[in-house]
Amino acid sequence: MGAAIGLRDDFDAAGLRRLARTTKSANQGRRLLALAEIYDGANRSDAARIGGVTLQIVRDWVVRFNARGPAGLLDGKAPGKPPLLNDTQRQALAEVVESGPIPAIHGVVRWRLIDLARWLHDEFGVSLTETTVGRELKKLGYVKLTARPRHHAQNEYAMEDFKKIP
Repeated sequence: MGAAIGLRDDFDAAGLRRLARTTKSANQGRRLLALAEIYDGANRSDAARIGGVTLQIVRDWVVRFNARGPAGLLDGKAPGKPPLLNDTQRQALAEVVESGPIPAIHGVVRWRLIDLARWLHDEFGVSLTETTVGRELKKLGYVKLTARPRHHAQNEYAMEDFKKIP
């Protein structure tokens, strides 16, 4: 069995208990109290029992505490899912939206989300849903605009005759 990893010399049990009282994070406070027991001379099993965890987790706390101090015992934010499009792909998408489709090349007269998703797949090999393409366009500052529908047989001149005049 290997030797236990030592704790930093710049802290002591009383200091960790003081920090545990003032912290807003309950998890950090619990971890600080468990490490304070180790500073007092208790074995790691007792610290694990106080923290309500296993010995391996106490070891992880010690490593994090030694590396970053009490801030290392805070719960970190998960990194999340990486974005599907990188900056160059986003820039190319913005340029293609700004320039508009070329019917002879793209086969469409106006961009729809499905057409842009297909273009991204053909150009970069990235498969995105329509919803994701819409979200990416919204992040780029675009809004969804559609033309107001008109009946194909609508007569502009006849409309003038039926307008109400105040």
